[in-house]
Amino acid sequence: MKTSPTLAENGAPLDGRSRALRRQIVRTLGCAKRGHIGSAFSVLEILRVLFDDVMRYDPRNPRWASRDRCILSKGHACLGLYVLLADKGFFPETELWKFCQSDGILGGHPEYGKVPGVEASTGSLGHGLSLGIGFALSARHARSGSRTFVVIGDGEANEGSVWEAAMCAAKHGLSDLTVLMDYNKQQSYGTTREVLDLEPLADKWRAFGFAVAEVDGHNVAELRDTLGRTPFEQDRPSVIICHTVKGKGISFVERNLQWHHKSKVADEEIDALLNELEE
Repeated sequence: MKTSPTLAENGAPLDGRSRALRRQIVRTLGCAKRGHIGSAFSVLEILRVLFDDVMRYDPRNPRWASRDRCILSKGHACLGLYVLLADKGFFPETELWKFCQSDGILGGHPEYGKVPGVEASTGSLGHGLSLGIGFALSARHARSGSRTFVVIGDGEANEGSVWEAAMCAAKHGLSDLTVLMDYNKQQSYGTTREVLDLEPLADKWRAFGFAVAEVDGHNVAELRDTLGRTPFEQDRPSVIICHTVKGKGISFVERNLQWHHKSKVADEEIDALLNELEE
C-alpha cells in the first residue's frame, strides 16, 4: 500500500482519542519536566491501534502465556507506551504522575520486570527486533498462537544489528512477527536523509525477505486495516512502514528537533502544549 505524498508529509487529522492521549502525555511530562515528547507523539497512533484493536493481552495477568507481545524498541518514546498501559489498567494512573521520580516505576526508558505490560528493557537502540525474534520462535515452539509486534525507529535502523535480525527473521519464516517502523524521517540531530539515508527503504526490507506495506502512521483506520491483514504473506515476516510526523499534533513541536528531548520543560511550555490539544 502506497501512501499519498500529502498524507506522508502531514499525516491524518487527529481524532478525540488521539488528542486525549496526547494531553495525558503532556500531563505526565509536566510532572517530570523532561522527556522525549517528539517521538512519543509520532509513535502514538501505532501503539494506540495495537492496544485498542489488535493485540491479545490481560492487564490483570500481564504474564499470560498466550498473550501477544509488543516491544517498543525505540524505548525513548516510552511516554506513548506508558499512557496506553495506564489507560488499559496495567498500573494505576497515579504512576504517571511519578514519571522519572525516585518513588515511581516509570523511568525515561521502559524497564522489564518493573513496569507491568513492558515486554523488554529498551532504549539502547537496535536490540528490539532480535528480542522479538526470540519471542516469535518461542511462540512457534510452544504453539501458543502468540504474535509479536516490534516498533522500531528510523534512526534506529542505522544500527547494523537491525538488519542482521531482519535476515534471521526471514530465514526462519516468522510470519507471526510484524515490524512497525516509525518513519518520521528525523533523528536527534538531523534528518535521516542527512545522517544516513535509508531510501529505498521499502526495497531494503523486501531484499531482506520481508513482506512490506506502507501507511500513514497517524491514520487510525488505515493502521487498523493494514494490521488486520498481517501476515501479508505466509512464511515471511511483515513490516509496516508508518510515515509519521515527529511531534505530531503541536504546531511548534512538529519537526522541531529542539523537542526531540527536553531536559527542562517550563510550566509555560506545558500550558502551551495543552492549549493546542484542546478540543
